Amino acid sequence: MHPIARATAALTLAAALVAAGCQRAPAPVIEPTPTEPTLAVDQLIRDLRHNDLVAWSRHAVPPDLHARLDVAWAEGRTRWPLTELPLDDRLPAFLDALAAPDADRRLLAVYRRQFSGASAELRSAAATLGLFATQYLRNEGDYSPDERAHYIQLVGAVSRWGQRAPLGDLQRARQTIPMLTAAARQTGLAGGPQRFRDLGMERSLERLGPFFERFKQVLRTYALDLDADLGTARKSLIERDGDHARVRLTYTLAGQAITAELAVERIDGHWYLTDALRHARAEADRPAATAAAPTGAPAG
Repeated sequence: MHPIARATAALTLAAALVAAGCQRAPAPVIEPTPTEPTLAVDQLIRDLRHNDLVAWSRHAVPPDLHARLDVAWAEGRTRWPLTELPLDDRLPAFLDALAAPDADRRLLAVYRRQFSGASAELRSAAATLGLFATQYLRNEGDYSPDERAHYIQLVGAVSRWGQRAPLGDLQRARQTIPMLTAAARQTGLAGGPQRFRDLGMERSLERLGPFFERFKQVLRTYALDLDADLGTARKSLIERDGDHARVRLTYTLAGQAITAELAVERIDGHWYLTDALRHARAEADRPAATAAAPTGAPAG
């Protein structure tokens, strides 16, 4: 298989893993949205470290917008906040594939045939995809200048990680594939987009959160510790003018220093990321005919 096809398949599987989760957890306690710009950024990071996607969704947007998104989800017009992930439109199908009765055998067979021992090709593919993704981010997509600058750094860090990670290690695959397929079956989310719609936004996110934790555990096996990297985050206020402010965020991802500037704005006394609000409003207003169209927004 062509190296780029190999890496594309690997990234596709990774996106599927993010979409899978464990059984429904007890309803979380949602902390109030912070009333200072830097604290708002800190809260979203803390939600990710706690694998609490329900809390993240409530802290990312004001209550009225959250309610509109909940309705849009129930109507099948969006799967926000999953739309913030790459390949979000394919997640239900990937989850179905992971949850299939013979997924363990099939995926391991595919891995043996296409990935096992192909470390050199995978390193080359990671570098090539990093270049392609960077070029795309520079010129395409509905991103703000802040997002472009931030995502380009993320792509570079992940590409460099992919060039040194043991992605061709068969023993690791034997260990992680059964863990992930079992977790996918336990989510109760297999069944395509309609299953997500039937469960609704909050219940779906509850089921996804525990697998997000499992996914991070698997990444640690490949020398990428997202919780440790999120723990390096430092926030500082650049400027503040009334209901608008800018925050500098610095952290480390896969050994690479990342520096981002984030626009934030105050609504009803609480602060929110401007770009997150823009994406969420577009999703809430998305008509049914285009609800399944891919957004292409990287995670972050």
